Order: sequence, then C-alpha cells, then structure tokens
Amino acid sequence: MKIDSESGLIPSVPYTCSPNQNKRPDINDISLVVIHGISLPPGQFGGSGIRELFTNTLCPTEHPYYASIAELQVSAHLVIYRDGSIEQFVPFHQRAWHAGLSSYNGRDKCNDFAVGIELEGTDDTPYSQEQYNTLADVIVALVEAYPELTYQKIVGHCDIAPGRKTDPGPAFDWSYLQALIVKADN
Repeated sequence: MKIDSESGLIPSVPYTCSPNQNKRPDINDISLVVIHGISLPPGQFGGSGIRELFTNTLCPTEHPYYASIAELQVSAHLVIYRDGSIEQFVPFHQRAWHAGLSSYNGRDKCNDFAVGIELEGTDDTPYSQEQYNTLADVIVALVEAYPELTYQKIVGHCDIAPGRKTDPGPAFDWSYLQALIVKADN
C-alpha cells in the first residue's frame, strides 16, 4: 500500500470527498495517528450511516439517534469497515475534523497535525482481524510517507480527549496492532 504524495490519497482506495475538511496550518506537520471507533446507528455495522455523517447527508428521521448528530460537521481521513475495506474521506495533507477538543504531549488542536482513522466498531465489541490487518498496512504506509510520523505516535481518541471520548475502547488490542505493524513493516 502506498500513499500518493501529490493527492494525499491511497490510489487503490475509494475516495468520497467530505466537505468537513480544510487546510492544515503546516502541511509538513503530520506527526500523529488517532484511532477512533464508530458505528451508526450505535452498535450496528454495515449501513451507510458513517458515510452519510461524514458527507453531511445523514437523515435525522432515519434513526432516533441520528436526530442528535445530523447537524454535526465531522470527518476522518479514512474509515476501515468490519471486512477490512477502506473508504477515504479526506486527503492526508488536509485537516480532517475528527479529534475535537484535544491535546497530545502538550499540543492542543490535534486535528492540525493528526491523521484520523475510524474503525467501524464499538468500545466493547472486538474489532475484526481484517480491520487490524488493514490498519497495520495503512500505518506502515503513513510512516513511510510522512517523516514526522513514527510507530510510537499512534494513540486512541480516548488518549487525546480523556474524560470526553472513550474510543476505540477496551476491545481494541494495542499490543496486537503493534505486533502486526512490525510484521507488515518487514
């Protein structure tokens, strides 16, 4: 897997442009990966809710929960679905709106310098093997493409917004991901 340096996209991955993006303050400062977990409706997998949320087309009457989030303007750089497939919403050199009020190592506004990766899942549902495999491949490609990124700069949303966010949750196996990254990088 490779990232096209000009477009900021993974060429082999479907791209659906989210309007919820803008320019990074420093295009060369891509130095953090934030792992998120999302399911729409909550606890359900396989629908179009995530894509609709990230493209501002979520119908507030389609599900009771949607009425409370339909007006949000959020995005992530990409989503990894349960089957391991990827959909990209924001080029990596652009700022996706995924972290909200956040801080990492004393730096606020993590959206400015982070890549946001959503995993279709919940805090307490184990993520799929396919998702871990794809995530490891994506992280290796990101570290190769962006010199400020390292394998030590991978965190959960819960780590940059403690008390406010809990994802990717206790079901996410960090040590397993690290083992897969080492394997994928060799």
